[in-house]
Amino acid sequence: MVTNRAPHKQIEDDPGPDVRLEMVRLAAGGEGGVEASGLEVERGEVSYSYRTLELLAESEPGSELFFLLGADMAAGLPGWKHPERVVELARLGVVPRPGVGLGAVNSALQRLGAAGRAEIIDMPLCGASSTTVRQRAREGKPLQHLVPDRVIDLIAARGLYR
Repeated sequence: MVTNRAPHKQIEDDPGPDVRLEMVRLAAGGEGGVEASGLEVERGEVSYSYRTLELLAESEPGSELFFLLGADMAAGLPGWKHPERVVELARLGVVPRPGVGLGAVNSALQRLGAAGRAEIIDMPLCGASSTTVRQRAREGKPLQHLVPDRVIDLIAARGLYR
């Protein structure tokens, strides 16, 4: 899911939602069970997770929704717009992130009454982030193993983040 316009931050070298969606479609292409969604881009509004989950729930009645997010985002969930709606609509899959203790995540989930609606995804820590990718591209450093080759080719061909 590609954010159209984030409510909490602006990225100075953002190529725009259409280009980000193109990158996600390239990354998802050929991966079984993975689909890129332009739902938020097509809506053209500020992207709020609770609203996107509402739309997904309406379009797929009876389906169980899962929302994957990094531990850094999960720890800050109580500060989001309508966080209680997020945990009501979807089960959370929390991915560990460097520098974020799971105690902060558990505390945030308890404040929302959502401790039973989340699972920690058992996987190795990954320090890669969109910020890292943009910075490495800006510095002309390799992006292999951070994003798929098709995305690397698009970033290079268009001179993104330079």
